[in-house]
Amino acid sequence: MGYVERATVPDWTYSHRLGEAVLTLLDAAGAPLAGTEVVVEQTRHAFGFGNIGFDFVDLANGRPSAGDAQLADDFLDLFNTATLPFYWGTFEPRRGRPRTAELLATARWFADRGVALKGHPLMWHTVQPDWLLDLPLDEVEHLQRDRIRRDVGDFAGLVDTWDAINEVVIMPVFTAQDNAITRFTRERGRFAALRLAFEQARETNPDVFLLINDFDTSTAYECLIEGMLEAGIRIDAIGLQTHMHQGYHGEPHVLSVADRFARYGLPLHFTETSLVSGELMPADIVDLNDYQVESWPTTAEGEQRQAEEIARHYRSLVGHPAVEAVTYWGITDRDSWLGAPIGLVRADGSHKPAFDALRQLVKGDWWLGATTLRTDEDGRVAVHAFAGDYVVRPAAATGGTPFSLARGASGAVTLTLPAP
Repeated sequence: MGYVERATVPDWTYSHRLGEAVLTLLDAAGAPLAGTEVVVEQTRHAFGFGNIGFDFVDLANGRPSAGDAQLADDFLDLFNTATLPFYWGTFEPRRGRPRTAELLATARWFADRGVALKGHPLMWHTVQPDWLLDLPLDEVEHLQRDRIRRDVGDFAGLVDTWDAINEVVIMPVFTAQDNAITRFTRERGRFAALRLAFEQARETNPDVFLLINDFDTSTAYECLIEGMLEAGIRIDAIGLQTHMHQGYHGEPHVLSVADRFARYGLPLHFTETSLVSGELMPADIVDLNDYQVESWPTTAEGEQRQAEEIARHYRSLVGHPAVEAVTYWGITDRDSWLGAPIGLVRADGSHKPAFDALRQLVKGDWWLGATTLRTDEDGRVAVHAFAGDYVVRPAAATGGTPFSLARGASGAVTLTLPAP
């Protein structure tokens, strides 16, 4: 075998994220394209770089606001997965009148643009419908069961990944507001809630991918996961929240959390990440929702800090072999969660330094841009780069023939290229 020209990403630190393929390229007649210049280019990461899609419901349903089109371009430039809002209280504020059509239109809008989708959440004790509160417990259980089956079924094929249950560690002892799901979990137990959420979703859509999700990353969450596995409740991935309104937790803490939960042999999704670009929330606040201020502006100093910290955070998580996805919790400061300046884009639509810092990683350091190679005498070139989707084409052609690189895998692929 002679020399095969190779395309590779420049940063080898993340070798566990790479895949390799030797491409044999043929013309339409089946002859090797020997000594031919071809262009190889990445089109998608296998790693899930996500953000919430809440800001695009109006746009997807024909009700755009000023700046929505540019914000959509920014989202699509950087992220390949979106989390959609299925909070029961806002999804079905009137009993029997869910916002199914509106969320279906939003899901299709993202899917048409190549964005994978997750629904959040199927079961949670917060953002509950008022009409559920005073119903008998058996009826609450029946309605929760029906809600899961309805929404998983209605969105099958578009939204096949779900946070099955959210923050179940605190669920039976939650006291900030009265709600029927806390009452159900307190009286029937956490495992009754877990089994209901996971089993109803899986029975409805056997191809569904289900996460448990929590902000509590203490040993209580570990015990809960161990109990689920012992009880035979299948988990597809473990969700870990990292809202850092009080300051970046730091690499040692974040990686120690990843290490502890990686021991279960399940993929880790850092499902809710946020970093503040303004004044930090005081450290004595226990519940982030309790911090209420009239204005929480972004600042130049805070934006530089946010940019540095987001790069550190993502490098750490992409560097950990158990992590398969990271979802940032808000692309814009416009209507951001808790009014905090956590977005990567300012309310006026301009980029913060954090947007550019993250883009440099996702579409720069960890991305194979258009690269020209020359095939050998057998029509071969090699590609060694981040796992994901790619295209190859003759240098003089447009478009491209797709192929994929699988993480940690190497192999040979034969492709027929159209004439330029």
